[in-house]
Amino acid sequence: MGQPVAIRAAATPTVGKAMLNKYARAFFTRVLTPFAAFLIRRGVSPDTVTLVGTAGVVAGALVFYPRGEFFWGTIMITLFVFSDLVDGNMARQLGRSSRWGAFLDSTLDRVADGAIFGGFALWYAGNGDDNVLCAVSIFCLASGQVVSYTKARGESIGLPVAVNGLVERAERLVISLVAAGLAGLHKFGVPGIQWLLPIALWIVAVGSLVTLIQRVVTVRRESAEAEAEAAAAAAPNTSQGSEAAK
Repeated sequence: MGQPVAIRAAATPTVGKAMLNKYARAFFTRVLTPFAAFLIRRGVSPDTVTLVGTAGVVAGALVFYPRGEFFWGTIMITLFVFSDLVDGNMARQLGRSSRWGAFLDSTLDRVADGAIFGGFALWYAGNGDDNVLCAVSIFCLASGQVVSYTKARGESIGLPVAVNGLVERAERLVISLVAAGLAGLHKFGVPGIQWLLPIALWIVAVGSLVTLIQRVVTVRRESAEAEAEAAAAAAPNTSQGSEAAK
């Protein structure tokens, strides 16, 4: 929490940021700024808001989704989603950078994602009674984690991983949560709408696979280019050494 730069706010887009376009974000930032200031005055830290928000998302996903309560589960998740905007707002108001905060945000994003798709899988493994959709939900969960890992791992070895995937985290969450919320209206008497969730899961699964392939291909290409540049840079030094030996 040293330099006055809000690193937390520059982290990978989280659930709330994914669900709001830039104009809506600007609006909700203005609305939530007084609330963020109130929490700061009360001594609440941005990390606490992050933890509580993630806990709410996990509870909404794992309490409601396995019972087929997709509408109310999505409503609860959406309410806690705004913690992603509040903690960044608090960090900016405090004028603090926090590599730990950025790390915590990113890590808990993976937890939230796992809970959402895990909730879908539990429903289809139980009362939803569809092993194929259970497997698709598990694939969405696993592929989402691996897609995030490929970028993080590529960047950790010094590669830019400069690719915009077909279905990244923002798209995965918007497609899945909107479809789940609408599918939940089936219990209120809206006919046929329950099929939106299976369709969305298939879209996310296929899109995640394409995105994973895109990132792997990009890392392979960037790695080959980096190694070729390193070899070219080393070649003149080798040549000069040979000339000196003569």
